[in-house]
Amino acid sequence: MEKLTRDIEALIYASEFGITTSEIKQVLEAASGEQLDDSIILSSLEEIRHYHAQDDQVLELRMVNGGFQFLTKPDYYQTISHLQAHRAKKKLSQAAMETLAIIAYRQPITKLEIEQIRGVNCDYSVQRLLEKELITIVGKSESVGRPLLYGTSELFMDHFGMNSIADLPKLTEIVPESNVIGHVTD
Repeated sequence: MEKLTRDIEALIYASEFGITTSEIKQVLEAASGEQLDDSIILSSLEEIRHYHAQDDQVLELRMVNGGFQFLTKPDYYQTISHLQAHRAKKKLSQAAMETLAIIAYRQPITKLEIEQIRGVNCDYSVQRLLEKELITIVGKSESVGRPLLYGTSELFMDHFGMNSIADLPKLTEIVPESNVIGHVTD
């Protein structure tokens, strides 16, 4: 049982993205050639979660977007934020962030609709977001010309630590009431 738990811990650690219990089971069964019971895997995951919940551990086991990941604990935010500042050149531009926000809130959405909201051409921003795999092509619109529809990707969910789009903050939480124009009606 202890070896199984360490194997699962290694899989989570080595996984670039969150890893689901079914993926863990498939990999372990392929590696060992034995059938595994889901309850054993869940028990091992709970043991790993408990171990990493201790104060002397830097990482914690969290479920993000349906998969398990190791994330640093909030206590280390300041230290990690300094690392992120050193890697600022990899950050998205303001235009790309605006484009990403529009896609996240209005998906699925066409490039033309994004441009109508932003008021400027967004070819470069959409291309950069596709390259960084934060957005993906989710289909084609039924409108004239059948333009591509864009939506957020699994990497977007992982990067922002969300399980679903419903986890996005509500616009009323972001935009202060002082920015509202006109009369608000119920």
